Amino acid sequence: MGRVSRRAFAAAALWAPAMTERASAAPGHDPAAGGRGGGGAAAGEMRGMWVATVTNRDWPSRPGLSAARQRAELTAHLDAAVRARLNTVILQVRPTADALWPSPHEPWSQYLTGTQGGHPGWDPLGTAVEQAHARGLELHAWFNPYRVALHADPARLAASHPARRNPGWTVPHGGKLYYNPGLPEVRAFVREAMLDAVRRYAVDAVHFDDYFYPYPVAGQTFDDDAAYDAHGGAFPDRAAWRRDNVDRLVRETAAGIKEIRPGTRFGISPFGVWRNADVDGRGSDTRAGVQTYDDLHADTRRWARENWIDYICPQLYWNIGFAPADYAELLRWWADVVEGSDTRLYVGEALYKAGDPAQPAAWRDPAELSRHLTLAERYEQARGHVFFAAREVTADPAGAMARVVADHYRRPATPPR
Repeated sequence: MGRVSRRAFAAAALWAPAMTERASAAPGHDPAAGGRGGGGAAAGEMRGMWVATVTNRDWPSRPGLSAARQRAELTAHLDAAVRARLNTVILQVRPTADALWPSPHEPWSQYLTGTQGGHPGWDPLGTAVEQAHARGLELHAWFNPYRVALHADPARLAASHPARRNPGWTVPHGGKLYYNPGLPEVRAFVREAMLDAVRRYAVDAVHFDDYFYPYPVAGQTFDDDAAYDAHGGAFPDRAAWRRDNVDRLVRETAAGIKEIRPGTRFGISPFGVWRNADVDGRGSDTRAGVQTYDDLHADTRRWARENWIDYICPQLYWNIGFAPADYAELLRWWADVVEGSDTRLYVGEALYKAGDPAQPAAWRDPAELSRHLTLAERYEQARGHVFFAAREVTADPAGAMARVVADHYRRPATPPR
């Protein structure tokens, strides 16, 4: 979810980052209660929404609000989740190598006060955990591991920022600044910075989005030559080394969570296409211009099949019948991926597309998302859905969320455990 603006997906190219670029701004059931299809009180069904803080996409509505106003806006989103009979809120707490809690490692987020490092006068993450739990909601802490800034100038970072103190840790790419995943010291720092929140707060899960190595930028390469020369000798090529770097972060983060707060889960929400079948016979019948395995160096299929994470929530941000990446095909593919594993499958849903005239015609029908949930009922592996994002859940401009609630969420459901 890391978007500067919600880039429209080109139907043929299918390139734009699904979740992070959306903001960067992108279960079993109780038969006696009527089951999922009847909107019954399903036990262990994920009903979630993302709350994106990067570029103030969902919350706070703008930087510089008073602590009281920020808190009121946050609790209003939590109340909207309750009204929609959701049970989980995924709050972005580290959008750009910064923090929405008093971190000893990284500065306060600029999206709170307008100035990176400026104290907001309260503890947003601590309050979010407390207020979510008071409403019966789970609170998943959403971290973006490697994005440092939505610009490429280290001098614009807070003076205390680790990226300024360690300039060799960063790589500019596509007009943005990233930590270099190929440096062991970067991986260790990023892991510790994120796990600080797990130590301090009773978060129900740690959540990563789709940003590992950055999305491709035409005509540019991610300059990690020095790191590859120093650390890549044991690998057949740079791509294999990069995938191993991401694998290590996932495994090490999972181990740290279990050590610090047993019972806290770890979930990842990747771009929806692992690989196209014409590249790899194990892939999906899609023609996506981005493949996580090849372009983001994220072997999302392996993480799910080998139980490295507790849940996977692929961003299936396309309509049923969309030729380059059909929601129905990708739902089937991901259900097959998790079959026989201990990894739970939740489906990321593009609520933000509903009613948007720039999207394919299917999205102008408020029932499109409801049809997604109806289709998912055919797959016992699909244990729920997460909606992007809070602004649309709260305002519901196209009425698509109301249709989902009427068709599928007529009664509350407990979060999956």
